[in-house]
Amino acid sequence: MRALPARLRAAALSTGAAMLVTVAACGGQPHGVDGPDPGIGHVHGLGVDPSDGAVYLAGHYGLFKLKDGTTAERVAGRVQDHMGFTVAGPRTFLASGHPGESSPDAAPHLGLIRSDDAGRTWTTVSEAGTADFHALQLAGGVLYGFDSQSGRLRRSTDGGRTWAAGAEEQVIDLAANAALATSVYATTPQGLKVSGSGGTEFEEVAGAPRLTHIEQPAVDLLIGTGEDGRLHTSRDGGRTWQDGGTLPGRAVAFTAVDPRRLLAATEDGTVLESKDGGESFTVTFRPASG
Repeated sequence: MRALPARLRAAALSTGAAMLVTVAACGGQPHGVDGPDPGIGHVHGLGVDPSDGAVYLAGHYGLFKLKDGTTAERVAGRVQDHMGFTVAGPRTFLASGHPGESSPDAAPHLGLIRSDDAGRTWTTVSEAGTADFHALQLAGGVLYGFDSQSGRLRRSTDGGRTWAAGAEEQVIDLAANAALATSVYATTPQGLKVSGSGGTEFEEVAGAPRLTHIEQPAVDLLIGTGEDGRLHTSRDGGRTWQDGGTLPGRAVAFTAVDPRRLLAATEDGTVLESKDGGESFTVTFRPASG
């Protein structure tokens, strides 16, 4: 639910910007694009729509619905940078990011935006022109967001309409569970951290592996991706960890649909799925090469 901040994804920028993919744009040419379709670009987030089980990929150049192993359908023909993407419910998505080049007069930051029709249309919830949420995490009625502009974790209890400021942290990814909504984990350049106060202050999780992304699909289960692509799990709040399978590269996006089904994207845009809690992965989407 989840993307590396700009200074930690330099390699992904150079790789993803040049990526060639097979893209089926709804309604023909993407909105505001005169030349070739720009493709996906680097990947920011992944999610599954519970209404139909479709996998969505949030990229630098739009939101895409994965159709098969090499085809990604551009949703609504829109070119728009989607950051901090997360699925909030059936056909209901939350995101942040930046407008596309077709909107040169728009504010550079979208704030928090919401779609109730699986990404076809979006409405502004709050913070337009101000906030750029690089990570969004729902925990029942609580929404956490890391705003890269203020450098703070923020917390909302009304769907993102208003926000309370939390701790200053350089957050890469967030994890929380509805059963314990005041507890939130964050991967940071300094290591894994946890807050038991709804994000107002954090402490390091001693002994945790170096993680890029973290998920909490059950209150007693943490699943993270290491800097080397190795999966790590903990069932005691991060005190002890077990190694799992290995991705074929560093993850740039990671989400847990449930404790067994995991999705990850690597820097070249490949999407992999695990159905055994991270013990093994298979490729479900690979961008077409030149």
